[in-house]
Amino acid sequence: MEDTYLIEKRTLQMWKAVTVRCLPKFWVKHPTYTDCSLSTTFEDYGFFRKWCQQQVGFDKIDEKGNRWQLDKDLLIKSNRLYGEDTCVFLPAKINLLLTKRNSCRGVLPLGVTRGKREGRFRASCNDGEGNHKHLCYFDTPLEAFQAYKTFKEFLIKEIAEKYKDQLDPRAYEALLNYQVEVTD
Repeated sequence: MEDTYLIEKRTLQMWKAVTVRCLPKFWVKHPTYTDCSLSTTFEDYGFFRKWCQQQVGFDKIDEKGNRWQLDKDLLIKSNRLYGEDTCVFLPAKINLLLTKRNSCRGVLPLGVTRGKREGRFRASCNDGEGNHKHLCYFDTPLEAFQAYKTFKEFLIKEIAEKYKDQLDPRAYEALLNYQVEVTD
């Protein structure tokens, strides 16, 4: 069994990291966290600590040796509040799969880029392992987005099934019902 001191240390580091994400000075370099806040209960480290240590996936390590991550916007899409009703722990693989990278996207829909040589629209998707998977080229951005959406939703459900017995039931259900929208 791991030393209680190390668990306490990691919990405090997590609380500090979440707290910093809710500060306007952090938002300057990390605009995806703009307007994030803590619930009044999460402002209290003692509450946060107790809550974390009771959650499914807290301090769990995935098959690559990465600790599961605290996620705030799976249960409520585009959520800005870190709190006990909005956060769950997820394997890094799932959290990476849900990352949208808005700053790199430009004006095209999620998962769509313009091919340089052929001038057509390319659909591609993160595979949850950190790799980019090319899906196909299409004549319109909407066709490319539909291919991306179909693939991404299938992949999310497939990974949810793989982790079904390890996830918080709320996270599992949210993954099964996850919908990629053109407005994401």
